[in-house]
Amino acid sequence: MKKSKIVRLTRKWHRYLGVVLGIQFLLWTIGGLYFSWTNIDEIRGDNLKKESPRIPNRLSYVSPKTFLDEQIHQNDSVISLELTTILEHPIYRVQYKSSGKKKVVLIDALSGKRRKSLTRDEATKVAQQKLNTKAKITQVEHITDTGGHHEYRKRPLPAYAITFDKPVNTTVYVSQDYGNVQTFRNNQWRVFDFLWMLHTMDYQERDNFNNLLLRAFSFFGIFTILSGFTLYLLTSKTLNQKKRKS
Repeated sequence: MKKSKIVRLTRKWHRYLGVVLGIQFLLWTIGGLYFSWTNIDEIRGDNLKKESPRIPNRLSYVSPKTFLDEQIHQNDSVISLELTTILEHPIYRVQYKSSGKKKVVLIDALSGKRRKSLTRDEATKVAQQKLNTKAKITQVEHITDTGGHHEYRKRPLPAYAITFDKPVNTTVYVSQDYGNVQTFRNNQWRVFDFLWMLHTMDYQERDNFNNLLLRAFSFFGIFTILSGFTLYLLTSKTLNQKKRKS
């Protein structure tokens, strides 16, 4: 194949791929700028969270042995056992696996009796207790799936989504069964998540780096760069003059 034809075909592919990939490269750059110029603690809402209340050490806590045999079947396996509090009352949070499924049970740490899942009012109080800034509640929503709340993806359901007005503009997600705050989601996080989606090119789960679309764009990106180098080598006057002299 003649050199002029190779140059023409390479330039054609380079031009078309450059237009298509250039848009994605621009999105990657915008996302990278946002990621590098923002405070990740503020995006996660860490600046809005109160420290967890301390657990009193002078109370008479029941031994886990008193309720594990009753609440956890012999064939089940305990994943974790945590002494914590719900609305300043001490409880045990026991995570275990039963029939291959991860489950959780809350036990009153003083009586040893099983505690019910959080009510709507309790979840609201838990969210307010965790927030270090006073703000008006604009909405409390009980969610059983993440269809309308993709920002709560991969976290335990059911849950309550408690949305606070200015100055925080934050939704606090409280797990009904775990009895705790799972995550904060503010406007900065939502911008971050949108740009992260464009970055990974995973428009559903948003966290899958192995999707075919991202692999294809990465491959064609390398091809576009190599075609640019090829065009330079084929059309460079300096290199061509050196070849003629030699």
